[in-house]
Amino acid sequence: MGTPSDREKTEWYFQRYVAHLPAAGEIVCFDRSWYNRAGVEHVMGFCTKLQYREFMQTCPQFEQMLVRSGIILLKYWFSVSDEEQERRFQSRLTDPARRWKLSPMDLQSRDCWVEYSMAKDAMFAHTNIPEAPWFTVEADDKKRARLNCISHILTKVPYVDMTPEPFDLPPRQPAPDDYIRPPINEQFFVPRVY
Repeated sequence: MGTPSDREKTEWYFQRYVAHLPAAGEIVCFDRSWYNRAGVEHVMGFCTKLQYREFMQTCPQFEQMLVRSGIILLKYWFSVSDEEQERRFQSRLTDPARRWKLSPMDLQSRDCWVEYSMAKDAMFAHTNIPEAPWFTVEADDKKRARLNCISHILTKVPYVDMTPEPFDLPPRQPAPDDYIRPPINEQFFVPRVY
């Protein structure tokens, strides 16, 4: 979700997220979600100390309400080492295809690595509740991190495996002896672009 609008800044903090919560049979993934308040907003001074304290107190209550209403709430923290984070920053500087990923906020937040780590620890201490615990995913290897997370989600969400049972494929019918394949017309082929 983007930066809150002027109107959204005047709403109850969780209000803009509630509109996106799932109904039965739906899945919603938030990237950072309401935890922006405990992380980037707190570290970068985008919220007041009072707003931060209010979030830390009410967030567990909000999440308990969600779980009591039947929502399965899974919270994942993708943990990246200092060395890997620095490598990713450097690759974005040298690779033109990745340079667009660097925003002025990213560059500014790079100097706040310690503050972000401290904010994360405080956030975990206040919001790691039995109804909705945090799960940490080691994420130096992005592909493995994503697969591990998906695998873990599947252990936490009840579902019916719809995979069809294996079966033997019968042999294909051979073409009749008198069948003649028509010549291939070049116009039906899309040229390859290299």
